[in-house]
Amino acid sequence: MPDPRPHLGEPLALDLLNTRWMGADGLVDLLTDVPGLRQWLADNDLTARCAADEATRRAVVEAREAILRAVREESVDDLNTVLDHGRIRRALTTDGPADEVEVAHREWLPGWLAADNLLGLLAAPERIKQCAHPHCVLWFYDTSKNGARRWHSMATCGNRAKATRHYAKKSGDTAGD
Repeated sequence: MPDPRPHLGEPLALDLLNTRWMGADGLVDLLTDVPGLRQWLADNDLTARCAADEATRRAVVEAREAILRAVREESVDDLNTVLDHGRIRRALTTDGPADEVEVAHREWLPGWLAADNLLGLLAAPERIKQCAHPHCVLWFYDTSKNGARRWHSMATCGNRAKATRHYAKKSGDTAGD
């Protein structure tokens, strides 16, 4: 089944935030059930490593809320709580050095991976952005050269904003005639 979300391809932490989006009838949440979790795990190549069950869904939702609070600079405590569920163990394998992720409870692996991914993105926190459209809740990592990207997608939210400005300007011009 194709992913119903309007914006894909962001780093794991932001992709997890983007499991909520504005649909025609209001806020939509992919993670309200296990099939939605299964979709998200598949989209992020995590199905071989993570179970799609109710315990994992609850842990992933908790991680999503912690990531949201962290990127909004409301609280880091919840993100640290998610990170407490796992660790990276360095090891020397027959293939050479390796970083192995360990979690005490398997349901925390996908949420922990997303929280860990956020730590990497925070090397450039100004690049983590929420779409500037007032009715959009999606997030993106700004990879533009000058860091001035404003929309999760120019084709959708950017064009809506341009159209709104155009109609407002046109209405203003005709009002004076």
